[in-house]
Amino acid sequence: MNDSQIQSPVNSGVIDDRHLNDPLWKQLLAGAQMLFVAFGALVLMPLITGLDPNVALFTAGVGTLLFHIITGGQVPIFLASSFAFIAPIIAAKSTYGLPATLGGLMAAGLAYMVFSAVIKIRGTDILDRILPPVVVGPVIMSIGLGLAPVAVNMAMGKAGDGSAQLVPYNTALMISMPALLVTLVVAVVGKGIFRLVPILVGVAFGYVLAALFGVVDTGVVMQASWLALPEFVAPELNWSAILFMIPVAIAPAIEHVGDILAIGSVTGKDYLQKPGLHRTLLGDGVATATAAAFGGPPNTTYSEVTGAVMLTKNFNPKIMIWAAVIAILLAFVGKFGAALQTVPVPVMGGILCLLFGSIAVVGLNTLIRHQVDLSEARNLVIVGVTLVFGIGGMVIGQGDWSLKGIALCGVVAILLNLLLPVPKGTTAHHIEKVDDLV
Repeated sequence: MNDSQIQSPVNSGVIDDRHLNDPLWKQLLAGAQMLFVAFGALVLMPLITGLDPNVALFTAGVGTLLFHIITGGQVPIFLASSFAFIAPIIAAKSTYGLPATLGGLMAAGLAYMVFSAVIKIRGTDILDRILPPVVVGPVIMSIGLGLAPVAVNMAMGKAGDGSAQLVPYNTALMISMPALLVTLVVAVVGKGIFRLVPILVGVAFGYVLAALFGVVDTGVVMQASWLALPEFVAPELNWSAILFMIPVAIAPAIEHVGDILAIGSVTGKDYLQKPGLHRTLLGDGVATATAAAFGGPPNTTYSEVTGAVMLTKNFNPKIMIWAAVIAILLAFVGKFGAALQTVPVPVMGGILCLLFGSIAVVGLNTLIRHQVDLSEARNLVIVGVTLVFGIGGMVIGQGDWSLKGIALCGVVAILLNLLLPVPKGTTAHHIEKVDDLV
């Protein structure tokens, strides 16, 4: 084996690293392509939650750079807005306000760091016991199903909470449903790079359609400056928001393990060992806390970018650094951010009907793939109570010391799993290896 080939510890294959010594201009072009792949989901999350998309671009870039510093620049990963936090952010903003919500998101980032320290000290086996599929599955399902009314309201031209009709109903459906259809078609039958950007294609198609119906207001773009600072917002300490947000970090933490395994299978390297899961999870935590400090959404590893790495066979981590730099530069283009905020509500609603449903299906698939037996009373209790608490909006406590929604269902699922006895005569099939969790 020569120096240009690396033996894969994951799949025992031989991978090609010819892109590691590409000239600077090729790395820059590859970085721009990776940002393009991540772009649709990256900016859609802040648009849904009412955050500044320019801030999201800035914090995605900064978070990615911090991740690569912490992991020694070994993993070809790009970090950006996490969809798992959409419902909690919307709920927390309406209850506590944006600064307090950002404080809660910083605490979620600190929770990642705690997970990282525990894994460093105790090893990955601790996750087997605390976060098995019977816990992770219903929590992820609650996140997706809890968001369903938001997607439907927006698709019908209403505000996410249904409080106002922003676009006439008939017009909204003639925009949202074709946008959804195009996204579905591209996701299912798209080839090459197009299959990696169905959200971007769907949003672009919906935007053009909305413009034809006259519901796109470009006045804000004309008034915006070419160069402008993103609208940074400082977080504030609010214990209610912190208690609400910390348990939400469970699902993205598990998703992170899956993403690291996925990119490892693509590149042929075992990133759980080097740089180590504790370092990659620490990178996510620092990136999330830093994003919240500036007023941006939490960061997570992007599966779309992993798909692009697989397609292009470009395993050079430096291209993600260039993607991060480009994202930071775009964050200071005022007209660019203003244009993003002109995307009409029905366009986003149509796309979200797919995205939020997909989140719920990921949770369901977690239960199915790991053969969680729901005829067993123990598992049925955990899944059933978790779903009702998470989707129904159960609240326990009052004032600054209350848990509800996704946060509450995460805590309840973990406690039930730890406290309920495993029936005699059965194996503890609910406790599985980390690499089987995702």
